Amino acid sequence: MKIGFIGAGPVAQTISRHVLSVGHQVVLSNSRGPESLAGLVAELGFGAAAGTVQEAAGQDLVVLATKWWNVQAALFSVGNWKGRILVDTTNRVASIEPLTLGDTAGRTSSEIVADLAPGAKVVKAFNTVPMSWISDFSPLKRKTAFFVSGDDADAKKRVCDLIEEIGFYSLDLGPLAVGGRLQQTGGPLVGVNLTFNERFVLPTID
Repeated sequence: MKIGFIGAGPVAQTISRHVLSVGHQVVLSNSRGPESLAGLVAELGFGAAAGTVQEAAGQDLVVLATKWWNVQAALFSVGNWKGRILVDTTNRVASIEPLTLGDTAGRTSSEIVADLAPGAKVVKAFNTVPMSWISDFSPLKRKTAFFVSGDDADAKKRVCDLIEEIGFYSLDLGPLAVGGRLQQTGGPLVGVNLTFNERFVLPTID
């Protein structure tokens, strides 16, 4: 599968490393153009490429990984979102220093993303934990749980399957209006470090 990233910061880089490790390809983009990503692409290695925002948005699955205040410009630069799966990893933060939350009343942040990308199948995921918590790319990494919300069942399943494929767990919270509120900035599931341990017991031979 080819996965496009709108944004090339820590979220895009971390998720890229995980999906590349299982054989997927990635196209990273930012507002400064593909040339600015040459060093990062070389570091990521085989399967990674740089492109324009429009090229990233043309992949099988698209990950929105920009700052909240850049979301509208990024989505508007694409234009046609009809039928595309758009994974919203953003958090509704008005500023970083000092940390200021956006208005969390009314529609959820992912519903706003869906409004800005009409026709897209928006799935909320990868936003509730710092990327430093999932910076282990080995097969022995901890099985962190990612919460997933969305209104399109098929799109949501595809994202859940990807999360499981890269070695984590997915927990479906339902539609954007319900689950999205639980996992958006200010919601009760942000910053929850939920992991699962799998124990394998060797059989005894009498």
